[in-house]
Amino acid sequence: MSYLEIIFWIGISIVIYSYIGYGLLLYFLVKIKKLFFAKQTFDPNFEPEVTLVVPCFNEADYIEEKIKNSLALDYPKNKLKFIFISDGSNDDTHERVKKYPEILALHEDARNGKAAAMNRAMHFVKTPIVFFCDANTTLNPEAIREMVKHYADPKVGAVTGEKRIINSDKENASGAGEGIYWKYESFLKQLDSDFFTIVGAAGELMSYRTGLYKELPKDSLLDDLMQSMQIANEGYRVIYEKNAFADETASANVGEELKRKVRIAAGAFQSMSRLPNSFNLLTNFRVAFLFISHRVLRWTLAPLSLLVLLIVNTALIFTHGGIYNYLLIAQVIFYSMALLGWYLANKQVKVKALFVPYYFFIMNLCMYLGLIRFLRGKQSANWERAKRA
Repeated sequence: MSYLEIIFWIGISIVIYSYIGYGLLLYFLVKIKKLFFAKQTFDPNFEPEVTLVVPCFNEADYIEEKIKNSLALDYPKNKLKFIFISDGSNDDTHERVKKYPEILALHEDARNGKAAAMNRAMHFVKTPIVFFCDANTTLNPEAIREMVKHYADPKVGAVTGEKRIINSDKENASGAGEGIYWKYESFLKQLDSDFFTIVGAAGELMSYRTGLYKELPKDSLLDDLMQSMQIANEGYRVIYEKNAFADETASANVGEELKRKVRIAAGAFQSMSRLPNSFNLLTNFRVAFLFISHRVLRWTLAPLSLLVLLIVNTALIFTHGGIYNYLLIAQVIFYSMALLGWYLANKQVKVKALFVPYYFFIMNLCMYLGLIRFLRGKQSANWERAKRA
């Protein structure tokens, strides 16, 4: 076997393991684990005091709907506190929040980003458990109760809910692709959680033991990933609770989704640079194995392998032919479908078969764009809400 063939098959192995093999491996490991451990039971009387913190930026049009949703949560009213922080907003978000006496409304004119707002809000949290959720999400009534039950176990340091994508137009490529991605991602998170811990929480609905929360640098882009990984690195479990969910609509179009994904990609590289302990297989094998398999490979070697495969496969058809001819044809067809899906996404031409190739291509393209932005230091910590459908 030539060097080019070795490179090619290593690249294919990385891509398959990152997107399919890891999930299959973890599925069987979890099945084996469940043979030896009894199913967990929960104490229905465990109801610690909690605080729900909602960072919001220029959400005047939607904030009262969010407040009503929050006040309707099924949890003892005397044990549920609310903090809405609108730092940097220049609309009347703060004024609307102040109309509700049940809520502590925090605001200052300075805009320093979401991480800075969260750090400031934490100074007002007096409960043992703190929840965070985005202002553009709707929580199911049982969300707090379903998540808080896990804190009866002292080994649990954080609990996250499920992000769900609501799309009024099921045929929209951006929305359909995002929805399919999050369904698969939720499946993997459940496996991570069942095996030991998730490695990257959904900031749309996240909770921590207040004493484990660490102030992050205000330029942090992925606060949810940083906080949850730091807690996991200290030996605590981060649990995924599928019965607590945050609904939000899909990105309005390709451009908005691209903008959001590039920011997340830049944050991924920033986070990896600040989480060296998460790679150490010798000191914390389970966390490092999960983090590398679920996150790092998808952010680094998998996108790189996709580009290398295309280049090496092209060279192999001239030196070896045979199966490599068919594999190159398959790659060309796949990327043609992705590019066609991208082109048609906002042309009111809706072809379901193109949704998955399109979204897969966008995700990996954004990793390259995000890396460039991270290396150039051009990504601001100030969040800019993507337009939603």
